[in-house]
Formats: sequence, C-alpha cells, structure tokens
Amino acid sequence: MIENYNPDVLSCLANLSNDEVFTPPGIVNQMLDLLPEEIWRDKNITFLDPATKTGVFLREIAKRLMQGLEDEIPDHQERINHIFTKQLFGIAITDITALLSRRSVYCSKSANGKYSVAEGFGDSQGNIHFERIEHTWQNGRCQYCGASQGEYDRDSALESHAYQFIHTENLKEIFKMQFDVIVGNPPYQLSDGGYGRSASPIYHKFVEQAKKLQPRYLTMIIPARWFGGGKGVNSFREEMLNDARIRKLVDFEDANEVFPGVDIAGGICYFLWERDSKGLCKVVNIHGEVQTASTRSLNEYKIFIRHSEAVPVIRKVLAKQEKTMNEQVSASKPFGLRTYVRPQKNGDIILRWQKGEGPYNSEDITVGVELIDKWKVITSYVGHDHAGNPGKDGKRRVLSKIDILSPGTICTETYLVIGAFNKKSEAENLIAYMQTKFFRFLVSQFMYSHHITKNSYSFVPILDMGVKWTDEMLCERYGIIKEEFKFIESKIRPMGEEESG
Repeated sequence: MIENYNPDVLSCLANLSNDEVFTPPGIVNQMLDLLPEEIWRDKNITFLDPATKTGVFLREIAKRLMQGLEDEIPDHQERINHIFTKQLFGIAITDITALLSRRSVYCSKSANGKYSVAEGFGDSQGNIHFERIEHTWQNGRCQYCGASQGEYDRDSALESHAYQFIHTENLKEIFKMQFDVIVGNPPYQLSDGGYGRSASPIYHKFVEQAKKLQPRYLTMIIPARWFGGGKGVNSFREEMLNDARIRKLVDFEDANEVFPGVDIAGGICYFLWERDSKGLCKVVNIHGEVQTASTRSLNEYKIFIRHSEAVPVIRKVLAKQEKTMNEQVSASKPFGLRTYVRPQKNGDIILRWQKGEGPYNSEDITVGVELIDKWKVITSYVGHDHAGNPGKDGKRRVLSKIDILSPGTICTETYLVIGAFNKKSEAENLIAYMQTKFFRFLVSQFMYSHHITKNSYSFVPILDMGVKWTDEMLCERYGIIKEEFKFIESKIRPMGEEESG
C-alpha cells in the first residue's frame, strides 16, 4: 500500500537568492522550541517577524497558539480571530513575499478577503505589512543600511532592498505596540559595489534593531561568520559576545544542513536572547549526527570558539604568553600589489601571481621592500576548503598551496607572506610547522569565510624556526593530552589528503 505524501509547500520552495534564504519549517520549530512553553498559553503575548518571506514563522506560531489557547478561547473561529488580529505581526521584505506570507498565514493574499481564515481585518494587508521604502543616501551610501548608491539607486519598478525594519527611526509607529517576542530570518547581505562579487553584511542590523525594541525574547537565524570573521561586523561581534542575555546558541558548522544547496561560508546559527535573564550561554554545536553541548561564557576570547573541545587546547597554548603569528604574517597585500597585477615586460625581480611568474621592476615596489631579499613562505589568501566549510567528514585541510619564494621574488595579494628568513632552512621548517595539524587547527578557529587573513594566525605561537616541529613535539611542549589531540585529528586532515566520506 502506497501512502499519500503531502509535503509542506514551504519546505519545497526554492530560495529567491542566497541573500534571501527561505527557512524550512523544521528549523523554525527548532527555534520556537527555545522559547518557554508557557507563552503558547498566554493570549496577551505578541509576536513580530520583522523580515517575513514566506510567513512560516507566523504560521508555526499560530499553530502553537491554536493548541495552547484552546481552553481559554474554546470557540475555534474566535480563537483564530484573536490570534491573527491581536498576537501575530509581520513586516515583509518585498511586495512578493508579503503576498506569499499572507497566503500561507491567512490562506489568502488579502487578509480581509473572501477566503481569509481570519475575520476582523479592515484592510488587505492585515498584520503583515509591506511598504516600499527608499534608501537615504549620504556620501554614496545609505545611512541606515550602508547600501551602495551606485547599486541600489534604482527605478521604482525594481526592488530597492531598503528593508522597512532597519530604515525606520520609530519602529513602534508601524504597529503602535510593544512586542514580547521577535523572531525571524533576516536578509544576510547586500552587494556593496566593490570589486567582483563583493558584498556587505546586513543581518546584524536586524538583530541590533530588534534589541532596541526590547522584546522579552528574541530569536533569529543568521550567518555564523560573526563568530570570528565577517566584513563589517567587528563591533557587532564584540557586542554579542559580551551580551550575557544570549542564553542559548545553536551552531551548524555546515549551513547545508539547514539550507540545502545554499553556500553560506562559516555556517549558520540561531540564538535565544532573553531581556530579563543573564548568565552563561548553552552552546550546541551540530555537524551531521553529532551534537555537542556546553554551558560557557561567550567572551573568553575576542572571537567565539565554536567547539567547546577546542577551548582547553587554546588555553594551554596561550598560557605560555608567547608572541603569536598575527604579528608576523603580512597584511593582505604584502607588496602592495592587487590580484589583477601582472608581470612587466622587463624587471630586476620576479613577480609570482596566481598563474605563474614573470619579471617586475623593484623600483615600482613601495610596500614590503624589506622582504624582497629574504626567503619567504607564502600561502594562498583563500583557504583550501570550499566556502570556508568543512567536508562531509567534518574535517578541513585549512591551508591551500604553501610555497617558498626565493630572494628577489615577490607576489600579488593572492598570497600572504607567513614568514621571511635569511636562511632557506628556516623557511623549510616553517612549512613543516604549517603542515602540522596543531598549526592548522589553531588557524581553523578563525575560519568563518573562505579567506584566511593575518588575524587568523592569532592563536599560533611564533616558535624557533631553527627547529623542525612535529605534532608530537608540539603536543609535548603545550601539554596537549591524547584525548585533546584526538579531537584535533577529528577536525584536521593531513596535508595532501582530500575529503573522504
């Protein structure tokens, strides 16, 4: 006997784009499970989704309230009317998503239409609002969201991506009320008009705006790259790590486990912020079938350490108070040359670029001049692992190509200079150090994008390069026990070994 399969349409929708990712109902319910059970039995609790796309958050909340309020409001239609008109509110991100949200929440694109399940709305929008907002330009950028005027100063027929929730001075004027719970999945980024496919984050502005409204509870699902990287989110990271009201944090190292087919470098996370509660945070890390949980402070370091098992290793390394390699590694353009710079027709030095080498004139170099005549160890600015994410086996190789540049050779910003030496043997020993799982594990703590910057080396100690270091020697030096190194091996694959499984 073949059973009928009736899938949830909201779990089958393709995403509009990687910037506007639809949330599967299963994840929505996991997020709602973070909230205290008693709120589903309170007819006075109000909910806001400030970036609704499909209405899935409001729909799943409605299901829970319909069950929780059954005793207090026995009449089915009266209960529906109360929940939809008094408790559930949304701000759509586009006109299309407004219609989609009303259809999935009210079962009608018009809240007051013939087929709407709710009675009592005076207009077609109901409590799911959409209003086209224009950016406010100042010096070529929107003063609210930072959008590039060159990219988003558009014809009115095109979507402006000026989201109402973060472009409004007085948010309480939209619905004229205080919200108890704010939930959602905000847009993640906007093209910033930079080189290539450069984009700036925007998700953090939704979190910051939501906190300003001071709800009792806030839960959002956002990229995890704020943990340690991410363009333009340094102050946001600092604020989040020092906010003791974040009581639960659920982290997916591989975003595909939440949003199949969507590349989100650094993974995805959702959190619960409680206005009236402070303390340690319960952290749950998920990869495949493996879940680990711990309760800890988020601000022990300037970045968030994703895996609890990594913390004791980092503590042991930093306890020696040695200088770290972020002081030694070059800036993103070690010789001041962009990626697109190519060799010249003639020159007295050699330029290494992405696809080869060629002559270059030393007189044209004004940055990194002191490095030219040294033996230099370089590695790619882009990490080996796809989109900064681990493989299916949970392991990373971390570093891509590692090479030595002889004296008289320079490179473009495709590479970072990790160290420069008078002796070739010291450069060779640095390569051996970089190939250890210990070294790459410490770098991997900063891997929340596909780029590896000099700051990614902030946990790696500077050691004597007259010594050829091995993992065994490093474990002995820092007191790393067998169980701790076993964890390191579970996260880092040998150099040269590709993903398995």
